[in-house]
Amino acid sequence: QVQLGESGGGVAQPGGSLRLSCAASGRTGSGYIMAWFRQASGKEREFVAASAWPANSFYVARSVRGRFTISTDNAKVAVYLQMNNLKPEDTAVYYCAANPSQWFSQKVYSPDEFDSWGQGTQVTVSS
Repeated sequence: QVQLGESGGGVAQPGGSLRLSCAASGRTGSGYIMAWFRQASGKEREFVAASAWPANSFYVARSVRGRFTISTDNAKVAVYLQMNNLKPEDTAVYYCAANPSQWFSQKVYSPDEFDSWGQGTQVTVSS
């Protein structure tokens, strides 16, 4: 397993933007599926977006498509989530996750498919 560290959370107004970052450390491999999940208070963890690393394949959940963009840094094991036009319902703790697989599928991933997780970063959208 790799260690994942997130940064970039905070407070934004509705319509605002935030960018989350996640970097892996430790003994990293040659291919991963990197993903973002979120968990609002009292709710189950929800898939947001996933990307192959290193590659350009990605999938974004329908609930945030057109507002959120996932990207990776192929020079290091890192993934980013650009969040635009934020809404109050985007308020949640956002988690980065990694799966040491090179077989990426454009689908909604389950948390059970990932064995490495970051500590989470709080995103609050409020006026």
